[in-house]
Amino acid sequence: MNRFLTTAVALLFAGAATAHEVRVDNCGDPLVFESKPERLIVHDMNMTDMAFALGLQENIVGLTGITGWYKTSPDFDTQRGDIPELAPKYPTLENLVAAKPDLFFAGWYYGMRPGGEVTPDTLRPFGIKTMVLTESCVHLDKERPEATMDLLFNDVLRLGKVMHVEERAETLVAEWRAQLAGIEAGTADLAKPRVFLLDGPADAPFTAGKFAIPDAMIAAAGGENVTHDLDTSWGRTSWEVVAASNPEFLVLLDYQTGNGAEDTFKFLQEHPVMSGTDAVKNGNWIGLRYEELTPGPANIEAIAKMARAMHPDMN
Repeated sequence: MNRFLTTAVALLFAGAATAHEVRVDNCGDPLVFESKPERLIVHDMNMTDMAFALGLQENIVGLTGITGWYKTSPDFDTQRGDIPELAPKYPTLENLVAAKPDLFFAGWYYGMRPGGEVTPDTLRPFGIKTMVLTESCVHLDKERPEATMDLLFNDVLRLGKVMHVEERAETLVAEWRAQLAGIEAGTADLAKPRVFLLDGPADAPFTAGKFAIPDAMIAAAGGENVTHDLDTSWGRTSWEVVAASNPEFLVLLDYQTGNGAEDTFKFLQEHPVMSGTDAVKNGNWIGLRYEELTPGPANIEAIAKMARAMHPDMN
């Protein structure tokens, strides 16, 4: 009888141990936590903005990939406070291990490279779990669905669930969905301009394909991405292909260095094939910051900015 009682008690405690288990999708694989991560490292401004929006500063022991590429805003600096930056660009394994995190929030080509020094596999032996930015999963899994705004919404919900601030995440996402519905309603009956996004002057244009969140953002703003058929998230195409699509509106990534997006537009005005496109001839463009065009809280207002710029007569 005692043996059965002991077994029952053991099962009861086993059930209690798993009652608080948190499980989220991670590029198609389960990411499981028995308890809340206490020490978090976040890569890049867009993912850091997600963490700040959820009020996770007390758990963040370091950031990577901020000052090596971008100018921060006063609001970002205020929210960051004294959180250290462990690496200005891509972190090394040593950078991360030295900070003793439980969790690294990053993505493929957002702090990690396939086969590189820092990957979920190289971090695992040190007890560090990796939450992968969903937009970046396509670099290892070519069967991903095309981009929608759920790339933002679901990642915020995942992070909120893992960090035990699920209610706050759900509230944020509900607010964003309502704002997005209002923008889409305002452009639903308007003509959809052909839109080209450009990440800076180059010999071959670097832009957003069907798996990158700007593809969904352009659609939500009432436009059509001329590189939608590009079978990647972020990648290169040719100037001849872009010019042949004759974009009517441009979204120019603004790194806020030099004259930023203005320099990029000047480059297009002087370009032998792009100078003849409707967007360039008519000066129809908007400059948006990196964190506005990668999955993060700034996406929703960026969609509103694009919609107003593309549809100046919208209500």
